[in-house]
Amino acid sequence: MLVMTRFVVEDDADGFAGRAHAALAALAACKGYLRGRLGRAYDDPSHWSIVTEWESVGAYRRALSNFDVKMHATPLLAQSLDEPSAFEVLAETAPGGELTVTSSDRA
Repeated sequence: MLVMTRFVVEDDADGFAGRAHAALAALAACKGYLRGRLGRAYDDPSHWSIVTEWESVGAYRRALSNFDVKMHATPLLAQSLDEPSAFEVLAETAPGGELTVTSSDRA
């Protein structure tokens, strides 16, 4: 599962980055977390994103109830743009270009 959360940060980019680092650390401590990244747009440095990958949607949802996540990630995530953020992975490539296609888990 892939979670992409986007932000527009007009002021205090350093403060935002620090809060994002704390949020990623809290999420990374949760079971089912695979990896996460903080990014900023080259073309418009007020646009940021946090991308995390999870073993399953259940693992992500359980992580959101973790105390440290509620303290460090939830307040930051509340500042994100109001748009869909959780995505199921339907295809991926490995180094070398091998494509793996997965069926949707949606009922």
